[in-house]
Amino acid sequence: MNKLLIVGTVAFDAIETPFGKTDKILGGAATYIGLSASFFNLQSAIVSVVGDDFPQEHLDLLTSRNIDISGIEIVKGGKTFFWSGLYHNDLNSRDTLVTELNVLADFQPKVPQNFKDADVVMLGNLHPLVQSSVLDQMEKKPKLVVLDTMNFWMDCALPELLDVIKRVDVITINDEEARQLSGEYSLVKAANKIQELGPKYVVIKKGEHGALLFHNREVFFAPALPLEDVFDPTGAGDTFAGGFSGFIAQSENISFGNMKNAIIYGSNLASFCVEKFGTERMQTLSKAEVAIRLQQFKSLTQFDIEI
Repeated sequence: MNKLLIVGTVAFDAIETPFGKTDKILGGAATYIGLSASFFNLQSAIVSVVGDDFPQEHLDLLTSRNIDISGIEIVKGGKTFFWSGLYHNDLNSRDTLVTELNVLADFQPKVPQNFKDADVVMLGNLHPLVQSSVLDQMEKKPKLVVLDTMNFWMDCALPELLDVIKRVDVITINDEEARQLSGEYSLVKAANKIQELGPKYVVIKKGEHGALLFHNREVFFAPALPLEDVFDPTGAGDTFAGGFSGFIAQSENISFGNMKNAIIYGSNLASFCVEKFGTERMQTLSKAEVAIRLQQFKSLTQFDIEI
């Protein structure tokens, strides 16, 4: 089986949306990426850090999905990273209420020995120095490195971010972040500028409006499936990244044509994530449901036209 190495946060979230609120629940970029990637036929491992306040049942959930957790460090006496957010009525904007780095503040990632030859590396949203440290530990060059980042690192760690961007094949960011990173308002121009920084492929996420894939002068657009119920967008972007990287790792086909399929698989899985709070929907999701909705995506975008 091919190997996918996932780097990111395993955390607690507290979320409030117009549809309700939660106390501390399971969250973190690596958690969503791992659960999403578990729908593919591959070996995956998470590199992260938690405190000893992190429940064993959450770790058991990950291992039950065939995710190697030997790279998750448990700090005795430490507290797990915690984030709390309040979403506005449109669910596209939010306010961060609390961010407690806790054990993440001193995180030194350690890649498990048997994943230092991983085929695909998915660098979840973390400090760019942590992302670079993981690449430094790889014993052979991965077939594909995917990086997710955000405007926070553009504001406070831009030189380090630019250094790691040079080393990746794919970058996934949202439209606002693409404009900030490139200095261009047009997303086409923004993608071209970002490709000049190093990545061969640029994925620009537009939330409920889908996602764009750029490679050289080629562009592909994947819509988001119109949903009746959207409760919580937290983790949707990470779930998308897990579907994207998981599909590529399973298929071993790193081409623009196959990345189109990966975008659809990622969008499909993300459409489930938003239906309930946190990781709840991803925990109960079946492969049969994924297949049915994949057909809905196909029906949504397929048409015949005479030219």
